[in-house]
Amino acid sequence: MWTTKQISIAVLITFFSPLVVRYLIVNSPASGESRNQILHANPLAWLSNQADAPVADPENTHVVAVAADTSSSLDSGNSSLEGLHWLDTWNHMTRLANISAGLPHATEAINDARTAWENLTTSVQNASSPRTKKERLCPYSIRTMNASKSEGSNFTISIPCGLVAGSSVTVIGTPGSLSGNFWIDLVGTALPGESQKPIIVHYNVRLTGDKLTEGPVIVQNTFTASNGWGYEDRCPCKNSSNATEVDGLERCNSMVGREEKSIMNSTRNTGAKQGRKSSKHFPFKQGYLAIATLRIGLEGIHMSVDGRHITSFAYRAGLEPWFVTEVRISGDFDLASAIASGLPTSEDLENSVDLEMLKSTHISDGKDLDLLIGIFSTANNFKRRMVIRRTWMQHDAVRNGTVAVRFFVGLHTNLMVNVELWNEARTYGDIQVLPFVDYYSLITWKTLAICIYGTDTVSAKYLMKTDDDAFVRVHEIQSSVKKLNVSNGLLYGRIESDSSPHRNRDSKWYISPEEWPEEKYPPWAHGPGYVVSEDVARTINTWYKTSCLKMFKLEDVAMGIWVNEMKKGGLPIRYETNERIYIDGCKDGYIVAHYQEPRNMLCMWEKLLRTNQATCCN
Repeated sequence: MWTTKQISIAVLITFFSPLVVRYLIVNSPASGESRNQILHANPLAWLSNQADAPVADPENTHVVAVAADTSSSLDSGNSSLEGLHWLDTWNHMTRLANISAGLPHATEAINDARTAWENLTTSVQNASSPRTKKERLCPYSIRTMNASKSEGSNFTISIPCGLVAGSSVTVIGTPGSLSGNFWIDLVGTALPGESQKPIIVHYNVRLTGDKLTEGPVIVQNTFTASNGWGYEDRCPCKNSSNATEVDGLERCNSMVGREEKSIMNSTRNTGAKQGRKSSKHFPFKQGYLAIATLRIGLEGIHMSVDGRHITSFAYRAGLEPWFVTEVRISGDFDLASAIASGLPTSEDLENSVDLEMLKSTHISDGKDLDLLIGIFSTANNFKRRMVIRRTWMQHDAVRNGTVAVRFFVGLHTNLMVNVELWNEARTYGDIQVLPFVDYYSLITWKTLAICIYGTDTVSAKYLMKTDDDAFVRVHEIQSSVKKLNVSNGLLYGRIESDSSPHRNRDSKWYISPEEWPEEKYPPWAHGPGYVVSEDVARTINTWYKTSCLKMFKLEDVAMGIWVNEMKKGGLPIRYETNERIYIDGCKDGYIVAHYQEPRNMLCMWEKLLRTNQATCCN
């Protein structure tokens, strides 16, 4: 008979033996790099010494192996080779620093990407429980219960995943009796090496006026640590720049600052003489409750007060709304409530009923694609990507693999957004994550990424570029290009043959004489939807690999410039325009319709399936 002590020893040996064996297997030299080693490997190491390093073959660089191993080790739920594909383009973009001339914020984007990647890999390593992952989901709305009072009577609302078109921040409160002056700041993430955070928009209400005006005025501006305060947008203001529109809206409502008359004496007092006093219309008044809403548009930020549009402020280079991390409300303002809504959210993958249907079709090695469609998207535009997966990415040509659709997305400065992007990329297999942070001034790098992916990773006869707010009739694009019977030197789209650079500094598309000294651009195709042949994309890729590719910050014009250089070099170029590519909205019969909200895309897809007619839903 065994004693109690012997039985206890036997049980302990039985219990711990498998654990010891597993530990020895996992940590033995034969098992290769451990999960911890891979996670702490840095696929962006080439960025730190790239300027001094000789140009190497990207197929044989260490970054490719590390990136692939990193993806594999963290993709515990997917052991197939598809788990590696979301870094395919990343692995070929190891020479970006060599072609950064002419692109604002290029250095910052590369440095930010290094920090973002390190934070992402650390976070994924530490996120071990489903509960942890669920808590990190980006919320749709945040109310004042999330606001905290800080020094100086400031209120701060944390915005965890940035803002996107359609997001809004509503502030309800009363300008105080002391001065009534207050301001609202949309604050972004601090750039590496800078102690102060950038301000995407500073909305300053000065009821007592300032040095430039005696009457009340709204002043809008931006701030960065490197450049300080920008130039002011004032409302009311007689400056001619206020005549330009943002998203089709006035920069300053013409009613603001106008003379208005109010009856001072009540009509109830019939014995008193009625008098009139002249005053100026202004949306805010001391002691009066106001409901002010900042709404994120496609071209800028719009303020409405008590339901009436007041101001519009155009985005400035490098200060995009998707980098907003907090809203600050300061000054003489009695805040009653604040709500941020329409925030970017990712879907709950565990409860998605159509998940398998939405995953991309695998591209077999050696298979030639008829068409690759590359979609520009920012990291926190989760909703737009999902609605495209449920609508025009369900075309038969996409589902059977003759056409491939991929989203090209840069990293975000916000960790939570990058974690969500990580999960989304591995789940659906249709995202190419790029090794830089997504500043608008760097979208030309995305054009390059499409050319790299369509020639190095897959083989596509034609390559199309579009945006995540565009509805594309895939079959019509495919058949239209096929009818042209042009296999080389093709630029197809909405061709602009006689355009000049924007010299107005207020324009989002402003180009200085140093950036483009000539009076005219060569022919180019508008960005919402254009197609090039494979030889054009391959030439661009070759120029990139030899550091001969000239950058230009307007990506669609850049493509026109590159194609024009090929033409000068002797390549016969064929420009084909199609008027049914609508760049400013939708018209019935469209091939491409730009500026479409997710609800419109769902409606357009339903009509297309039901009637086989391209009908708009604006």
